[in-house]
Amino acid sequence: MTYFLIFLAIAVAGAVASYVVGLNKASAGTSAAADDGFTAPVANLPPVLLPEIPQPEDVDRLRFSLGLRGYRMDQVDEVLDRLRDQLAAKDARITELESLPRGESAL
Repeated sequence: MTYFLIFLAIAVAGAVASYVVGLNKASAGTSAAADDGFTAPVANLPPVLLPEIPQPEDVDRLRFSLGLRGYRMDQVDEVLDRLRDQLAAKDARITELESLPRGESAL
């Protein structure tokens, strides 16, 4: 019984020590993450809105707040990438059509 209590005390002390070391590493890692510009969005951000006339760069700047049961990030990223590409293609087509002289057909 005595050996069991000694073993239990050592196990608890080890768990407490690893928890404290983990807290120190986590707090040190937070400041490094804030310095490189890849910080997570704050959970109480205002609604995410695009401008009245969105540009492809606006889609790249979108940031969504994190939620407990949020969307799958890979699906959201895929949709936003497709939206950005479609906006860029439409902008290029509009520029092409506006550069044509009057009366010519772009077909």
